[in-house]
Amino acid sequence: MTGPADVSTPLLRLRLRVEQDVFLVRQLGREVAREVGLEQQDQTRLATALSEVSRVFLAGGTDADVTFTVRADGVTTALWVSVERSVPGGEEQLRAELGQVGRLVDKMEVGQGETGTVVWMARRLPVTAPRLTPERLEEIRAGLARHVPGSPLDELNVQNQQLIAALDEVRAQRDELARLNEELEETNRGVMALYNQLSEELEETNRGVVALYAELDEKSEQLAAASEAKSRFLANVSHELRAPVTAVIGLSRLLGDEGSDPLTVEQRRQVDLIRSSASDLLSLVNDLLDLAKAEAGRVEPNWERVDLKAMFGQLRGTLRPLATRPEVDFTIDEPAVASIRSDEVLLARVLRNLLTNALKFTAEGEVRLTVHTVGDDLEFTVSDTGTGIPAELHDRVFEEFYQVPGSRALSGKGTGLGLPYARRLAGILGGALRVDSTPGEGSTFTLRLPAS
Repeated sequence: MTGPADVSTPLLRLRLRVEQDVFLVRQLGREVAREVGLEQQDQTRLATALSEVSRVFLAGGTDADVTFTVRADGVTTALWVSVERSVPGGEEQLRAELGQVGRLVDKMEVGQGETGTVVWMARRLPVTAPRLTPERLEEIRAGLARHVPGSPLDELNVQNQQLIAALDEVRAQRDELARLNEELEETNRGVMALYNQLSEELEETNRGVVALYAELDEKSEQLAAASEAKSRFLANVSHELRAPVTAVIGLSRLLGDEGSDPLTVEQRRQVDLIRSSASDLLSLVNDLLDLAKAEAGRVEPNWERVDLKAMFGQLRGTLRPLATRPEVDFTIDEPAVASIRSDEVLLARVLRNLLTNALKFTAEGEVRLTVHTVGDDLEFTVSDTGTGIPAELHDRVFEEFYQVPGSRALSGKGTGLGLPYARRLAGILGGALRVDSTPGEGSTFTLRLPAS
């Protein structure tokens, strides 16, 4: 098996001498970002930040060296870009001029390099990015060596298309962005007339992109703050509800106890109804509290080697009483993989939620749990022959309190929190949860986790 990339692996170096090189640097920055696995928005952010830094260096009248490097620290992998000029000094002025550029990358530093002043920028690769093995890095280097740069007009057209996509994305949040879209259309109509002023147009466009992404980042921070407030509210309300609900359950048990005063048949039926309703409410409160903890980031995994055979056996024993319909075969296959490095409690909770949900909505056929190796990962698959989910609702089933219209649990009661909580835990464990389903044929939920 091929190992991971080196701790620091240079991919490409080039010299920045004239204004025309700014277009080439931007193109290569976007190309390198795409090849290492950055998402499209992050490709544009990095390319924009790099072209802005290059423009500032050239405006100062100095050449510069641009280097693309992949760095891994054992936990995360990032693409680093350094722009170094031979003239030392001027760090404070650079920090002031590039203040907004730092919003486009995960990390930016200005300091002294081996020969002069250098600007470092880094963007973390997403967990879904392909592994950068030494062989893959060699392929990327070879492809970059064959890269044929486009014309400045081509690059400007690419920038225009990227701006249009960004404006479309945030139009629902800011009506004010319609004005920017009109300016962009005006810019497109005047491209040929402004061909001789490409450098000035590129500079203005870069400033607009930097400001736009700064606004997007601020909006993301506001959304994160709102989500945190919601999680705190759920946690506080859940704590406040748990005590009285528990008290109701305890009092109803006392009323029905043989040592208490005898109840009529109707009174006993009503007490049982109170106890059942309170138990359902307590289950909902516990689900809310678990989801709030996961959303607030208060769930810390306890990483250890998990014996999958023992875990599957425990799941088989605890969930077998729920499989009461003889028309449904409940099967947990013996794992072909001995163990995984994960959190045993959280992993078992995800699988239990998926299996319980499958049993609730399967009238006949089969509910099955399997695990197999896919590349360097493990995939846990819970499949059923239940009612199924329409394709347009595959994402919505992971929303809190959402239930598929027309669906009805055959046993137990659904709160609409099990699947959202399972996806949250999957993310905490460093993996992902997805669903494939066809109405009338059944559903397959797949949990993909790193094997080690």
